[in-house]
Amino acid sequence: MDTADRTPISAATPSPLRLQVQRAMRALDDLPRGDEFGDRDLNPSLSPRSPRRSAAVLVPIVERRDGHTVLLTRRSDHLHDHPGQVCFPGGRLDDTDRGPIDAALRETAEEIGLSREYVDLAGLLDGYETVTGYGVTPVVAFIRPGFDLTLDDFEVAEVFEVPLAFFLDEASLRIHSGMRDGRRRFFYAFEYESRYIWGATAGMLVNLQHRIAQG
Repeated sequence: MDTADRTPISAATPSPLRLQVQRAMRALDDLPRGDEFGDRDLNPSLSPRSPRRSAAVLVPIVERRDGHTVLLTRRSDHLHDHPGQVCFPGGRLDDTDRGPIDAALRETAEEIGLSREYVDLAGLLDGYETVTGYGVTPVVAFIRPGFDLTLDDFEVAEVFEVPLAFFLDEASLRIHSGMRDGRRRFFYAFEYESRYIWGATAGMLVNLQHRIAQG
């Protein structure tokens, strides 16, 4: 992915949107429990699997001169879990991780090759609990352009960016439903051009939208 053709915004002159995002985030040391937000928001009768497993994702906001974007990945189609789905880079916490922030950065480096030197941590979203039993910590970060990405092509089919403004517009949000295990389940969704972003990833983006709107 060639990102060298656009000039980065100077860190010395943060944009109003960057300041707004920073004000809306939880502090990095205010780690969520992982059950403050999640799939059960739209499906209160569902019970998550137990025991809950800890995971973390990076919510990368790229500071483009022509507008901030959110960097997302699409999982490879052959994977057993969530094939082809759009998601943030991230995964389970390993025993070697110092915590969810370290895990999010490690997983991001492993999956898409994003070097930490381009990452400026901004704060945390609320914890997200999935019905599949994960308590996810979303770590929000600003990404300085100029990076080169090397994808783990076993896990990641592609990386793309969507304007942050699209996710902050309430008109972009949809609530869809589908049948699973004989029950109708509801979920958040965003459709941007040919991209379909749904489930936990869309739920975390909804949390980002709400936090910024309230901040």
